[in-house]
Amino acid sequence: MNLTRRAAALLLLAASGWAGAQDSAQRLRTIPLNAGMHNIKAEVAMTEEQRQIGLMHRKEMPTNDGMLFIFEQKAPRCFWMKNTLLPLSIAFLADDGTVVNIEDMQPQQLDSHCSTQPVRYALEMNQGWFAKRGIKAGSKISGAPFNSGAR
Repeated sequence: MNLTRRAAALLLLAASGWAGAQDSAQRLRTIPLNAGMHNIKAEVAMTEEQRQIGLMHRKEMPTNDGMLFIFEQKAPRCFWMKNTLLPLSIAFLADDGTVVNIEDMQPQQLDSHCSTQPVRYALEMNQGWFAKRGIKAGSKISGAPFNSGAR
């Protein structure tokens, strides 16, 4: 009987998303994106909890992997790196996938890195990924979220 209660409690914690969510890396569904000829495998963070955890607790990330943050409404967006172990670059993206601005972020810092205008999308990649490929403000990221029917 005691084992049944323990199992039920563990299931309840897992279902609530609490069990381990704050101290371990999350893995989310991925979608393909493109930056010109460069392919990106982006995990998609759509819920408030997914966006809050982001890439925290990751010790490494493959070169062309990243995380796309999707918000319901356009607004000025700011990110920081609490519990994030990897140096990252973040591209803030307009609804059509145009890069608004890119910021480099250092691990485990609380400095805010913000979009220069209201956006619904942000794409985090390993630090320097965008610069090494010549991607800057005005460049385009393509993929399903940026198709005209996706809004």
